[in-house]
Amino acid sequence: MRKARMALAMALAVGSLILLIAGGCGQIRFAPGEAQKQNAWVHNRTAAIAASEAAEQTSEKLQELTKLSEVQSRAFVAYCGLPDEFPKADTAEDVLSESSQQLATAAISEAGEKPDVWGVADSAVELGIAIAGLFGGAYATRIVRFLRDAKAKSNALKEIVLANEIFKKTNPASAQAFKDAQRNQSPLTRQIVAELKA
Repeated sequence: MRKARMALAMALAVGSLILLIAGGCGQIRFAPGEAQKQNAWVHNRTAAIAASEAAEQTSEKLQELTKLSEVQSRAFVAYCGLPDEFPKADTAEDVLSESSQQLATAAISEAGEKPDVWGVADSAVELGIAIAGLFGGAYATRIVRFLRDAKAKSNALKEIVLANEIFKKTNPASAQAFKDAQRNQSPLTRQIVAELKA
């Protein structure tokens, strides 16, 4: 039973690491932050106020568009969740205020953040080490040794990629020759290096 659990723990840790390396962090994102939640809520209020205003003063087509926009914006609120603090957004003047503009800018910045590939990889390895530590025994010791070795190799790869980038920036005349030397890399290696540089 213990061997089966250890094998499962190792498979999960190694599988997570392989998926992370092969898939990169492109699909991993932070959960919506407070600025994103507030912005989604203000967006919904903006769409509701626009739909209300349009119902009184515009063509039928624009009325339908603003009604649809209000319904669509509910998905943003549902996805992000409700904010801890609700910004004032009761009137058109409220939603058109400078604070709403600043909130939108902050939400855009927050939405563009991605976890650092190195941080995620280190976390996955540390999780694997912790899981192996829970089970103990000879297999756990082997798994911990394997994961620590994987972490050391990951750190070495990071240092190499960063040093290469510094070299290319400080030696622009050699940059093309450096790129030519890398031309024979496998597609997987190219993908991993590209993600590490991002």
